Amino acid sequence: MKIDEIQIRVRYGETDQMGVVYHGNYALYLEMGRVEWLRKLGISYKMMEESGIMLPVVSLSINYKKSASYDDVINVKTQLKKTPTVKIEFEYEITNKAGEILTTASTILVFIDTKTNKPTKAPKYLLDLLED
Repeated sequence: MKIDEIQIRVRYGETDQMGVVYHGNYALYLEMGRVEWLRKLGISYKMMEESGIMLPVVSLSINYKKSASYDDVINVKTQLKKTPTVKIEFEYEITNKAGEILTTASTILVFIDTKTNKPTKAPKYLLDLLED
């Protein structure tokens, strides 16, 4: 399925007293990867929200292998796990400059109709773009 990669430089404020990335910040890196994955497909979260679709995270799983530190450049690889239905699932791999795996993760997000506040099918425009 579709894969995208972005690079991020670790900022000082993302680290803890030991100089390594605080574990909670990895969720932000995953979100950055997911947002750019959608953007490169031609969709933005803003556009989805304006069309009446919200996309909350309902499941997050992270496995930490090695630490990232201040000023490291990390690579976030985001991959669609399968064709979306009412939910969309992503897998991630975060590596350092040497290619070592720092973190693996997965998320599940659900398409929510903002008028009814209930789950809905993936929008047709997204499915159409994935077929290309």
